[in-house]
Amino acid sequence: MINTPKVAVVILNWNGGKYLKQFLPSVLASTWPGLQIVLGDNASTDDSVAFIKENYPTIRIIQNDQNYGFTGGYNRVLSQVDADYYILLNSDVEVVPGWIEPVIALMESDPLIAAAAPKLLSFAQKKMFEHAGAAGGFIDAFGYPFCRGRMFYEVEQDLGQYNQSGEVFWASGASLFIKKKHWDEAGGFDEYFFAHMEEIDLCWRLKNMGYKVMYCAESIVYHVGGGTLNAENPFKTYLNFRNNLLLLKKNLPFWRAFFVIGMRFWMDLLALFRFLAEGKRKDAWAVSRAHQNFVLHILGIKVSGYGVKDPSNMQKISPQTHKSKRTAHNLKGMYKGSIVWGFFVKKQTKFTNLDQQDLV
Repeated sequence: MINTPKVAVVILNWNGGKYLKQFLPSVLASTWPGLQIVLGDNASTDDSVAFIKENYPTIRIIQNDQNYGFTGGYNRVLSQVDADYYILLNSDVEVVPGWIEPVIALMESDPLIAAAAPKLLSFAQKKMFEHAGAAGGFIDAFGYPFCRGRMFYEVEQDLGQYNQSGEVFWASGASLFIKKKHWDEAGGFDEYFFAHMEEIDLCWRLKNMGYKVMYCAESIVYHVGGGTLNAENPFKTYLNFRNNLLLLKKNLPFWRAFFVIGMRFWMDLLALFRFLAEGKRKDAWAVSRAHQNFVLHILGIKVSGYGVKDPSNMQKISPQTHKSKRTAHNLKGMYKGSIVWGFFVKKQTKFTNLDQQDLV
Protein backbone atom coordinates (compact mmCIF):
# COMPACT_ATOMS: atom_id res chain seq x y z
CA MET A 1 0.00 0.00 0.00
CA ILE A 2 1.37 3.44 -0.92
CA ASN A 3 -0.44 5.23 1.88
CA THR A 4 -0.52 2.83 4.79
CA PRO A 5 -3.67 3.39 6.87
CA LYS A 6 -3.20 4.12 10.55
CA VAL A 7 -4.52 1.18 12.55
CA ALA A 8 -5.21 0.99 16.28
CA VAL A 9 -5.90 -2.22 18.19
CA VAL A 10 -8.03 -1.22 21.16
CA ILE A 11 -8.57 -3.73 23.94
CA LEU A 12 -11.28 -2.91 26.47
CA ASN A 13 -10.46 -4.45 29.81
CA TRP A 14 -12.39 -5.09 33.00
CA ASN A 15 -10.55 -7.26 35.51
CA GLY A 16 -9.03 -9.27 32.67
CA GLY A 17 -5.47 -9.32 33.93
CA LYS A 18 -5.02 -13.05 33.42
CA TYR A 19 -6.00 -12.74 29.75
CA LEU A 20 -3.77 -9.74 29.16
CA LYS A 21 -0.80 -11.63 30.58
CA GLN A 22 -1.59 -14.59 28.35
CA PHE A 23 -2.54 -12.96 25.05
CA LEU A 24 -0.90 -9.52 24.84
CA PRO A 25 2.39 -10.99 23.56
CA SER A 26 0.58 -12.28 20.45
CA VAL A 27 -0.91 -8.84 19.80
CA LEU A 28 2.50 -7.20 20.19
CA ALA A 29 3.87 -9.62 17.59
CA SER A 30 1.46 -8.21 14.97
CA THR A 31 3.25 -7.15 11.80
CA TRP A 32 1.22 -4.12 10.72
CA PRO A 33 3.59 -1.13 10.40
CA GLY A 34 3.13 1.63 12.95
CA LEU A 35 0.41 -0.27 14.80
CA GLN A 36 -1.03 1.49 17.85
CA ILE A 37 -1.99 -0.73 20.77
CA VAL A 38 -4.34 0.85 23.28
CA LEU A 39 -5.71 -0.57 26.50
CA GLY A 40 -9.01 0.94 27.57
CA ASP A 41 -9.75 0.09 31.18
CA ASN A 42 -13.23 0.11 32.71
CA ALA A 43 -12.14 0.82 36.30
CA SER A 44 -10.67 -2.62 36.95
CA THR A 45 -10.02 -3.66 40.52
CA ASP A 46 -7.40 -6.31 39.69
CA ASP A 47 -3.76 -5.66 38.75
CA SER A 48 -4.44 -5.13 35.03
CA VAL A 49 -3.30 -1.53 34.74
CA ALA A 50 -0.28 -1.95 37.02
CA PHE A 51 0.80 -5.00 35.02
CA ILE A 52 0.66 -3.11 31.72
CA LYS A 53 2.51 -0.09 33.09
CA GLU A 54 5.27 -2.28 34.47
CA ASN A 55 5.68 -4.72 31.60
CA TYR A 56 4.46 -2.91 28.47
CA PRO A 57 5.23 0.81 28.86
CA THR A 58 4.74 1.42 25.11
CA ILE A 59 1.06 0.48 25.32
CA ARG A 60 -1.16 3.50 25.74
CA ILE A 61 -3.62 3.23 28.64
CA ILE A 62 -6.91 5.12 28.73
CA GLN A 63 -8.73 4.70 32.04
CA ASN A 64 -12.46 5.19 32.50
CA ASP A 65 -13.65 6.38 35.89
CA GLN A 66 -16.12 3.48 36.21
CA ASN A 67 -17.36 0.41 34.39
CA TYR A 68 -19.44 1.70 31.49
CA GLY A 69 -19.86 -1.75 29.98
CA PHE A 70 -18.64 -2.85 26.58
CA THR A 71 -20.60 -0.13 24.83
CA GLY A 72 -19.95 2.92 26.98
CA GLY A 73 -16.40 1.85 27.67
CA TYR A 74 -15.49 1.66 24.00
CA ASN A 75 -17.35 4.88 23.16
CA ARG A 76 -15.32 6.81 25.71
CA VAL A 77 -11.99 5.21 24.84
CA LEU A 78 -12.28 5.42 21.04
CA SER A 79 -13.17 9.11 21.22
CA GLN A 80 -9.55 9.58 22.33
CA VAL A 81 -7.88 7.42 19.68
CA ASP A 82 -6.72 8.78 16.33
CA ALA A 83 -6.55 6.17 13.55
CA ASP A 84 -8.05 5.33 10.16
CA TYR A 85 -9.11 1.91 11.37
CA TYR A 86 -10.13 0.69 14.80
CA ILE A 87 -9.77 -2.97 15.73
CA LEU A 88 -11.89 -3.71 18.77
CA LEU A 89 -10.26 -6.79 20.27
CA ASN A 90 -11.36 -8.78 23.30
CA SER A 91 -8.69 -9.39 25.91
CA ASP A 92 -9.26 -13.17 25.63
CA VAL A 93 -8.23 -13.40 21.96
CA GLU A 94 -4.99 -14.86 20.62
CA VAL A 95 -3.85 -13.51 17.24
CA VAL A 96 -1.14 -14.62 14.83
CA PRO A 97 1.40 -12.52 12.89
CA GLY A 98 -0.19 -11.16 9.71
CA TRP A 99 -3.76 -11.30 11.01
CA ILE A 100 -4.40 -7.62 10.29
CA GLU A 101 -3.13 -7.32 6.70
CA PRO A 102 -5.78 -9.38 4.82
CA VAL A 103 -8.69 -7.68 6.59
CA ILE A 104 -7.41 -4.16 5.89
CA ALA A 105 -6.68 -5.13 2.26
CA LEU A 106 -10.27 -6.37 1.89
CA MET A 107 -11.71 -3.22 3.46
CA GLU A 108 -9.52 -0.93 1.36
CA SER A 109 -10.81 -2.64 -1.81
CA ASP A 110 -14.30 -1.11 -1.53
CA PRO A 111 -15.27 2.28 -0.04
CA LEU A 112 -18.67 0.87 0.92
CA ILE A 113 -17.11 -1.65 3.32
CA ALA A 114 -17.51 -0.19 6.80
CA ALA A 115 -16.74 -3.15 9.07
CA ALA A 116 -15.29 -6.65 8.94
CA ALA A 117 -14.21 -9.57 11.07
CA PRO A 118 -11.72 -12.44 10.71
CA LYS A 119 -12.48 -16.12 11.10
CA LEU A 120 -13.09 -16.81 14.79
CA LEU A 121 -11.91 -20.18 16.07
CA SER A 122 -11.93 -21.63 19.57
CA PHE A 123 -8.78 -21.14 21.61
CA ALA A 124 -9.44 -24.37 23.52
CA GLN A 125 -10.20 -26.43 20.39
CA LYS A 126 -8.40 -24.78 17.54
CA LYS A 127 -10.09 -26.86 14.83
CA MET A 128 -13.53 -25.75 16.01
CA PHE A 129 -15.36 -22.51 15.28
CA GLU A 130 -16.03 -20.21 18.21
CA HIS A 131 -19.57 -19.34 19.23
CA ALA A 132 -19.24 -15.54 19.23
CA GLY A 133 -18.56 -15.08 15.52
CA ALA A 134 -17.36 -18.22 13.73
CA ALA A 135 -17.25 -17.53 9.97
CA GLY A 136 -19.41 -14.41 9.88
CA GLY A 137 -22.73 -13.38 11.39
CA PHE A 138 -26.23 -13.67 9.93
CA ILE A 139 -29.74 -13.00 11.24
CA ASP A 140 -33.09 -14.64 10.54
CA ALA A 141 -36.52 -13.14 9.87
CA PHE A 142 -37.35 -13.11 13.61
CA GLY A 143 -34.13 -11.47 14.74
CA TYR A 144 -32.23 -14.56 15.88
CA PRO A 145 -28.51 -14.12 15.17
CA PHE A 146 -26.44 -17.08 14.01
CA CYS A 147 -23.18 -17.72 12.19
CA ARG A 148 -21.67 -19.81 9.48
CA GLY A 149 -20.20 -22.50 11.67
CA ARG A 150 -22.55 -21.99 14.64
CA MET A 151 -26.28 -22.55 14.95
CA PHE A 152 -27.57 -21.98 18.50
CA TYR A 153 -25.39 -24.27 20.67
CA GLU A 154 -24.15 -26.45 17.79
CA VAL A 155 -20.64 -25.47 16.69
CA GLU A 156 -18.97 -26.95 13.62
CA GLN A 157 -15.42 -28.08 13.01
CA ASP A 158 -13.46 -25.88 10.62
CA LEU A 159 -12.85 -28.10 7.59
CA GLY A 160 -12.37 -25.24 5.16
CA GLN A 161 -16.07 -25.20 4.29
CA TYR A 162 -16.29 -21.45 4.92
CA ASN A 163 -12.98 -20.34 3.43
CA GLN A 164 -14.55 -17.83 1.06
CA SER A 165 -14.52 -14.22 2.20
CA GLY A 166 -17.72 -12.31 1.56
CA GLU A 167 -20.48 -10.07 2.78
CA VAL A 168 -22.32 -10.97 5.99
CA PHE A 169 -24.90 -9.28 8.22
CA TRP A 170 -22.77 -8.63 11.30
CA ALA A 171 -19.18 -8.88 12.47
CA SER A 172 -18.29 -10.18 15.91
CA GLY A 173 -17.32 -7.66 18.57
CA ALA A 174 -14.63 -10.07 19.76
CA SER A 175 -12.45 -8.89 16.86
CA LEU A 176 -14.22 -6.07 15.04
CA PHE A 177 -12.48 -4.03 12.33
CA ILE A 178 -14.22 -0.75 11.54
CA LYS A 179 -13.28 2.39 9.65
CA LYS A 180 -13.16 5.33 12.03
CA LYS A 181 -15.19 7.56 9.71
CA HIS A 182 -18.04 5.05 9.70
CA TRP A 183 -17.79 4.51 13.47
CA ASP A 184 -18.23 8.27 13.87
CA GLU A 185 -20.99 8.45 11.28
CA ALA A 186 -22.98 5.72 13.03
CA GLY A 187 -22.38 7.28 16.45
CA GLY A 188 -20.53 4.31 17.90
CA PHE A 189 -22.26 1.79 20.14
CA ASP A 190 -25.66 2.35 21.70
CA GLU A 191 -24.84 2.48 25.41
CA TYR A 192 -28.24 1.22 26.47
CA PHE A 193 -27.17 -2.23 25.26
CA PHE A 194 -24.32 -2.23 27.85
CA ALA A 195 -23.03 -5.55 26.44
CA HIS A 196 -24.18 -8.29 24.03
CA MET A 197 -25.59 -7.71 20.52
CA GLU A 198 -24.29 -4.14 20.48
CA GLU A 199 -22.10 -5.04 17.50
CA ILE A 200 -25.11 -6.46 15.64
CA ASP A 201 -26.97 -3.22 16.26
CA LEU A 202 -24.00 -1.20 15.00
CA CYS A 203 -23.63 -3.35 11.88
CA TRP A 204 -27.37 -3.20 11.18
CA ARG A 205 -27.32 0.58 11.43
CA LEU A 206 -24.40 0.69 9.02
CA LYS A 207 -26.25 -1.59 6.60
CA ASN A 208 -29.32 0.62 6.86
CA MET A 209 -27.02 3.42 5.67
CA GLY A 210 -26.07 1.32 2.64
CA TYR A 211 -22.67 0.11 3.83
CA LYS A 212 -21.26 -3.43 3.75
CA VAL A 213 -20.06 -5.72 6.54
CA MET A 214 -17.55 -8.39 5.56
CA TYR A 215 -16.05 -11.69 6.71
CA CYS A 216 -12.38 -12.23 5.90
CA ALA A 217 -11.50 -15.92 5.76
CA GLU A 218 -7.79 -15.22 5.23
CA SER A 219 -7.40 -13.91 8.78
CA ILE A 220 -7.81 -16.20 11.80
CA VAL A 221 -7.95 -15.41 15.52
CA TYR A 222 -8.58 -17.68 18.50
CA HIS A 223 -11.15 -16.70 21.11
CA VAL A 224 -11.58 -18.09 24.62
CA GLY A 225 -15.14 -16.73 24.98
CA GLY A 226 -17.17 -16.06 28.11
CA GLY A 227 -14.26 -14.33 29.82
CA THR A 228 -16.43 -11.75 31.60
CA LEU A 229 -19.93 -13.24 31.58
CA ASN A 230 -20.15 -16.97 30.95
CA ALA A 231 -23.10 -18.66 29.25
CA GLU A 232 -24.59 -19.75 32.59
CA ASN A 233 -24.87 -16.21 33.96
CA PRO A 234 -28.51 -15.03 34.23
CA PHE A 235 -27.38 -11.43 33.69
CA LYS A 236 -26.12 -12.51 30.27
CA THR A 237 -29.48 -14.20 29.61
CA TYR A 238 -31.22 -10.96 30.55
CA LEU A 239 -29.05 -8.86 28.26
CA ASN A 240 -29.39 -11.22 25.32
CA PHE A 241 -33.20 -11.33 25.46
CA ARG A 242 -33.67 -7.62 26.17
CA ASN A 243 -31.11 -6.45 23.64
CA ASN A 244 -32.49 -8.69 20.92
CA LEU A 245 -35.85 -6.92 21.24
CA LEU A 246 -34.16 -3.51 21.25
CA LEU A 247 -32.30 -4.54 18.11
CA LEU A 248 -35.54 -5.24 16.28
CA LYS A 249 -37.29 -2.10 17.50
CA LYS A 250 -34.45 0.14 16.40
CA ASN A 251 -33.59 -1.28 13.00
CA LEU A 252 -36.74 -2.68 11.42
CA PRO A 253 -39.43 -0.52 9.78
CA PHE A 254 -42.22 0.20 12.29
CA TRP A 255 -44.88 -2.25 11.12
CA ARG A 256 -42.38 -5.02 10.48
CA ALA A 257 -40.94 -4.49 13.97
CA PHE A 258 -44.44 -4.52 15.45
CA PHE A 259 -45.14 -7.94 13.90
CA VAL A 260 -41.75 -9.52 14.59
CA ILE A 261 -41.56 -8.34 18.21
CA GLY A 262 -45.08 -9.68 18.81
CA MET A 263 -43.96 -13.06 17.52
CA ARG A 264 -40.78 -12.93 19.56
CA PHE A 265 -42.70 -12.41 22.81
CA TRP A 266 -44.41 -15.75 22.26
CA MET A 267 -41.19 -17.46 21.17
CA ASP A 268 -39.36 -16.08 24.21
CA LEU A 269 -42.16 -17.39 26.41
CA LEU A 270 -41.35 -20.88 25.13
CA ALA A 271 -37.72 -20.28 26.05
CA LEU A 272 -38.82 -19.20 29.55
CA PHE A 273 -40.76 -22.46 30.00
CA ARG A 274 -37.77 -24.41 28.73
CA PHE A 275 -35.56 -22.77 31.37
CA LEU A 276 -38.10 -23.71 34.04
CA ALA A 277 -38.22 -27.29 32.81
CA GLU A 278 -34.43 -27.45 33.05
CA GLY A 279 -34.49 -26.08 36.59
CA LYS A 280 -32.94 -22.75 35.56
CA ARG A 281 -35.28 -20.49 37.49
CA LYS A 282 -32.91 -17.50 37.50
CA ASP A 283 -32.65 -17.62 33.72
CA ALA A 284 -36.43 -17.85 33.40
CA TRP A 285 -36.77 -14.80 35.66
CA ALA A 286 -34.14 -13.02 33.57
CA VAL A 287 -36.29 -13.52 30.44
CA SER A 288 -39.30 -12.10 32.26
CA ARG A 289 -37.34 -9.09 33.47
CA ALA A 290 -35.97 -8.53 29.97
CA HIS A 291 -39.52 -8.28 28.63
CA GLN A 292 -40.59 -5.97 31.45
CA ASN A 293 -37.61 -3.69 30.84
CA PHE A 294 -38.29 -3.58 27.11
CA VAL A 295 -41.97 -2.67 27.58
CA LEU A 296 -41.12 0.06 30.08
CA HIS A 297 -38.49 1.35 27.66
CA ILE A 298 -41.09 1.59 24.88
CA LEU A 299 -43.43 3.45 27.22
CA GLY A 300 -40.65 5.86 28.11
CA ILE A 301 -40.67 4.86 31.77
CA LYS A 302 -37.31 5.07 33.51
CA VAL A 303 -36.13 1.68 34.68
CA SER A 304 -34.54 1.59 38.12
CA GLY A 305 -33.42 -2.03 38.24
CA TYR A 306 -32.56 -5.04 36.16
CA GLY A 307 -34.09 -7.90 38.09
CA VAL A 308 -30.90 -9.94 38.14
CA LYS A 309 -27.63 -9.27 39.89
CA ASP A 310 -25.43 -6.89 37.95
CA PRO A 311 -21.85 -8.09 38.56
CA SER A 312 -20.29 -4.79 37.56
CA ASN A 313 -22.46 -2.32 39.52
CA MET A 314 -23.07 -0.71 36.17
CA GLN A 315 -24.27 2.84 35.83
CA LYS A 316 -27.94 2.97 34.89
CA ILE A 317 -27.76 4.60 31.50
CA SER A 318 -30.60 6.41 29.77
CA PRO A 319 -31.54 4.95 26.36
CA GLN A 320 -29.88 6.45 23.31
CA THR A 321 -31.82 6.98 20.11
CA HIS A 322 -29.24 6.11 17.43
CA LYS A 323 -32.00 5.81 14.84
CA SER A 324 -30.75 4.35 11.58
CA LYS A 325 -30.75 6.55 8.52
CA ARG A 326 -32.59 4.18 6.22
CA THR A 327 -31.24 5.54 2.99
CA ALA A 328 -30.28 2.36 1.18
CA HIS A 329 -31.25 -0.89 2.89
CA ASN A 330 -28.52 -3.52 2.54
CA LEU A 331 -30.05 -6.76 3.76
CA LYS A 332 -27.24 -9.03 2.58
CA GLY A 333 -26.79 -11.70 5.22
CA MET A 334 -30.44 -11.86 6.32
CA TYR A 335 -32.18 -15.26 6.26
CA LYS A 336 -35.85 -15.03 5.30
CA GLY A 337 -36.74 -18.22 7.15
CA SER A 338 -36.77 -19.16 10.84
CA ILE A 339 -33.69 -20.84 12.28
CA VAL A 340 -35.76 -21.84 15.34
CA TRP A 341 -38.06 -23.90 13.10
CA GLY A 342 -35.14 -25.12 11.04
CA PHE A 343 -32.96 -26.12 13.99
CA PHE A 344 -35.47 -27.61 16.42
CA VAL A 345 -38.01 -29.06 13.97
CA LYS A 346 -36.19 -29.69 10.70
CA LYS A 347 -32.90 -30.55 12.45
CA GLN A 348 -30.91 -28.09 10.34
CA THR A 349 -27.93 -27.89 12.69
CA LYS A 350 -25.43 -26.49 10.16
CA PHE A 351 -25.42 -23.35 8.07
CA THR A 352 -25.15 -25.47 4.93
CA ASN A 353 -28.39 -27.28 5.89
CA LEU A 354 -30.42 -24.07 5.60
CA ASP A 355 -32.60 -23.34 2.59
CA GLN A 356 -30.00 -21.35 0.68
CA GLN A 357 -32.62 -19.68 -1.53
CA ASP A 358 -33.90 -17.92 1.59
CA LEU A 359 -30.59 -16.15 2.14
CA VAL A 360 -30.71 -12.56 0.92
